[in-house]
Amino acid sequence: MAGAVLVTGGAGYIGSHACVALIESGHEVVVLDNFCNSHPEAIRRIEEICGVAPVTIQGDIRDRALLDELFSAHNIESVMHFAGLKAVGESVEMPLAYYENNVAGTLTLLQAMDSAALSSIVFSSSATVYGDPASVPINEHFPLAPTSPYGWTKQMLEQVLTDWQRVDDTRRVALLRYFNPAGAHPSGRMGEDPQGPPNNLVPFVAQVAVGKRDKLRVFGDDYPTPDGTGVRDYIHVLDLVDGHVVALDYLQTHPGLHTFNLGTGSGVSVLEMVQAFAAASGRDIPYEVVDRRAGDIAECWADASRARDLLNWEANRDLAQMCEDTWRWQQGNPGGYR
Repeated sequence: MAGAVLVTGGAGYIGSHACVALIESGHEVVVLDNFCNSHPEAIRRIEEICGVAPVTIQGDIRDRALLDELFSAHNIESVMHFAGLKAVGESVEMPLAYYENNVAGTLTLLQAMDSAALSSIVFSSSATVYGDPASVPINEHFPLAPTSPYGWTKQMLEQVLTDWQRVDDTRRVALLRYFNPAGAHPSGRMGEDPQGPPNNLVPFVAQVAVGKRDKLRVFGDDYPTPDGTGVRDYIHVLDLVDGHVVALDYLQTHPGLHTFNLGTGSGVSVLEMVQAFAAASGRDIPYEVVDRRAGDIAECWADASRARDLLNWEANRDLAQMCEDTWRWQQGNPGGYR
């Protein structure tokens, strides 16, 4: 019998949607999550949607004894690694927590994988590894120049995984560099559930639309972009996790290290997102323009042709669907999972 996929951080925003995609594509799933920035209710919602509850272990990737026990108790075949702290601003305030959680935690995970003779991992990386790119669209060969401790943890772990794979040519690693995940499960039962003020644009706009926040602050309208606001590549979370499932399958027949951008290949400005969300929700989105934020860049979007050519994957859900799915989730769950 084929083994299970260990999903670290499987109760988080992207991890929980990945669990659904894995289960729906026939994989058995084991979740490891410490619930430091997620909620156990997400696991119940996975069961509600799929009719199957993933085996769930509450614990931390830094706990080596727990990992050894987990790998011996379950027939794990590969790892999909989402667990980690993920807020750029917070990483500037608390760099040691990010290095300890993200970097040290992944080293512990890889050591436990070595002990269990596991050789396949799909890693949740980020377009933040590119920093402020010289041009757009961004392909996988662009220089890496992170501008935050969060981005540095992703680049460091890409290097760690590159060196780990190089030791043994049967090891299989996919580095997936996400652009800006947004959207929610179309059932309205699963979505992004930020603790405290959202760090990302789409959940913030959704909270304004539902009346939880009074207005959106737009950081700068004087960028060299069509409407002066920052432009980003927003990818529907379901397209993103589909990319993970096909990357996992690709590794079965392609040992080695493989790096892929996951994005739509086109940019959306802050004001375009506000207009799209207003249309999807039927609500006004009040906003005020304030000064630029330190470290923000003008525009960033993906060249995702490598994933299209090698994985036969591309994003196919549009901005309207992203906003409609987010609004359905926000309306039905104004307090998130709590």
